[in-house]
Amino acid sequence: MKTYKITVIFISVLFWISCDTDQLEQNNPTQLSPETFFKNEAQVRASVNAVYASLQTIGSYSRNYYYMMDNMAHDNAANIQQEANKIIFLDFSFDASSELVRAFWDSEFRGVNKANFVIANSDRINEIPNSLLSQEVKDKYIGEAKFLRALYYFNLVTRFGDVPLITTIPEEGKGFPRTAAEEVYAQIITDLKDASQTLLPKAEEENGRATRGAAYALLGKVYLYRENYAEAMQAFENVYGNYALADNYYDNFKAETEHGPEAIFAVEYDESMPNGAFWNSDVNGEGGNESSLRGQSYGLFDWFNAYPSDELRAEFEENDPRFDESFYVVGDTYAGGLIEEIPLDRPAGWRKYQNYYKRTNENLQSGINMNVIRYADVLLMMAEASNELGNQDQAIDYINEVRDRVDMPLLADGLSQEEVFDAIVHERRVELAGEQVRFPDLVRWGLAEQELSQYGYQEGIHNLFPIPEVELNTNDNINSGDQNNGY
Repeated sequence: MKTYKITVIFISVLFWISCDTDQLEQNNPTQLSPETFFKNEAQVRASVNAVYASLQTIGSYSRNYYYMMDNMAHDNAANIQQEANKIIFLDFSFDASSELVRAFWDSEFRGVNKANFVIANSDRINEIPNSLLSQEVKDKYIGEAKFLRALYYFNLVTRFGDVPLITTIPEEGKGFPRTAAEEVYAQIITDLKDASQTLLPKAEEENGRATRGAAYALLGKVYLYRENYAEAMQAFENVYGNYALADNYYDNFKAETEHGPEAIFAVEYDESMPNGAFWNSDVNGEGGNESSLRGQSYGLFDWFNAYPSDELRAEFEENDPRFDESFYVVGDTYAGGLIEEIPLDRPAGWRKYQNYYKRTNENLQSGINMNVIRYADVLLMMAEASNELGNQDQAIDYINEVRDRVDMPLLADGLSQEEVFDAIVHERRVELAGEQVRFPDLVRWGLAEQELSQYGYQEGIHNLFPIPEVELNTNDNINSGDQNNGY
């Protein structure tokens, strides 16, 4: 599976249902309701596919998310053509009026709403005769919805703190109040535990769908963020050894090899699928929206709105091959031949997630998947949890698995906890450069002010996004007094 939808159907609960390419039958939207819809696998699959579609909006992974996170992390530096609504994330001047913050909030909550629609209709799904849909498949579809609800809520709680916790289909339009982050995390953990018991292993599932390994990997990440290190290790141990590092690091960022042994969960894109609704997919995921704008946005031969920052490039050790596989510099080759100069006299351009290995220019949209979590990330999180639990040598072993893949010198045993932590901070930045993990890492480590204050970051303010202004104006249960500090 490389896509989630072609047909979009609107139901009265503000839920967008859309069918994938395997389903050719078109349904009459005027004849659908929750009571009549869940009658066969095609309909269940369509409802679950629609939950995935919210990952592909401009407000989320297809455009805004990588700008916001890479800019705040200063993995990026901006060229003069980068729009003002994105530059404000470089200098932390964004506020509640930011359209990118608003679109991210709406995209994630629409994903939550779609997941709630599936989960709330679990009884109807389970009433489908087993002769039409086995119980195992019913359970795994519901598990996909729970995994995705957990992912959407993880994105929300890490970026906004207390957020409305909605687990049912809203019956009226008054809105929901903010819920304490602890309760939101508790629901995320419950959903992921449930999903881990019903999702299929990667080897038994279609490419692109949530798997048992993805549920355990995200669960471990949630526990790590909560500083529950023993629980994190228990979750990660269900992933360890069931995946492998790709032999070639760059294979993780090419369309042809993106479902390799290292892939745990990614947002799926495919240029061969419809993308005509891309510019209308700010938050709703409706229609053909099967491509990312990441390649065009960062591409040095195209819009070139951003380039890898000096600080990021300086973090790489000498002769680290990940430098060459993450960036283009003068003297490198691409599908168009030798690079004799970088536009705007910049020192480098992004190679990661670019299509220049096979063509001379981006075709506006890109079909390369955006990684949400991959095995190298899990290994480094296992190193972090082990280090916090006092197992420094074990932590070093996990780090060395990542370094050995790219033939970098291995760390010696016997390092102190602080030295191992410093090694993890370094390794995560170079291994996961431009993969939207650096900023949340700095925040949870308490290093954001130290690393980013020179750019305008203020601790206690910019560790969270503001609640969008439109939410304050339209939600009867959230007002200006509920706004995050500093906004």
